[in-house]
Amino acid sequence: MTRLSSTATSGNSPSRSSLTLAPWFFLAPAIVIFSLYVMYPILQSVWLSFFEWDGLGEKTWVGFDNYVELFDSDTFYTSLFNNFLWMVLFMLAPPIGLLIALFLNQKVAGIRLIKALFFFPFVISQVVVGLVFAWFYDPSFGLLTQIMVGMGFDPVSILADEDLVTYGIIAAGLWPQVAYCMILYLTGLNNLDPEQLEAARLDGARSWKMMWYVVVPQLKPATFIAVVVTVIGALRSFDLVATMTAGGPWGSSTVLAYMMYEESIFNYRMGYGAAVAVVLFLIMDIYIAYFLWRMLKGER
Repeated sequence: MTRLSSTATSGNSPSRSSLTLAPWFFLAPAIVIFSLYVMYPILQSVWLSFFEWDGLGEKTWVGFDNYVELFDSDTFYTSLFNNFLWMVLFMLAPPIGLLIALFLNQKVAGIRLIKALFFFPFVISQVVVGLVFAWFYDPSFGLLTQIMVGMGFDPVSILADEDLVTYGIIAAGLWPQVAYCMILYLTGLNNLDPEQLEAARLDGARSWKMMWYVVVPQLKPATFIAVVVTVIGALRSFDLVATMTAGGPWGSSTVLAYMMYEESIFNYRMGYGAAVAVVLFLIMDIYIAYFLWRMLKGER
């Protein structure tokens, strides 16, 4: 009887091969879509970067000439430096977002309305953000001009100043980015372990000690996502530059993504634009690989 039941059980149980193939069966649609819409365009861009092509006629093989010209271009180094500025100053978004999340993580009357006001910049389009800040910086009627004149200062045309324009655009980009980080931290604060908080209170932890030794370590996953997304957003910055200055004045505010767009669309140099895209992609890859390595190392 026991032998019959064990035989029946083994007959009904799935084989090892089917258990191995089952996950791949469910992953297959996602793998196909990812390969078709992500991997193939990436490989096509890398291949295109070795050609000179205007987008219409025949492609001409030029090898590494596009990359040689790129690394000999002053515009490339200006764009690279501006992307570095974006990346450094965008790192203000996670700590500011955390402070705002701590302020909003309270149970008081009207806090939902205040949360909605802080959440609003993340919902609106980057193009709208660019237009709003372009009006804000306007030296004739902008709100910043009115404030400076009211305080006795001369108005400053930020978007026409080569030394200030990049900082002005970054300030506009920080507005929605801080809102995004705030949302991540609000979610993390709602998932804090109450037992750890209570144990810390019993041990006498208060204010900054509670924050630094108990709250912040539990927010590590939210911090990781906030930092990675913030840096990627800084490196792929395009909308605000295109809307507010179109890379001006005299190319002083251009970034790699806008340089790629300008060379491909306006100068009809698809191969050269693809070379810029490949360099930008490699910079992002190196950064993401480093953070993934740090995360895995921390977990081990």
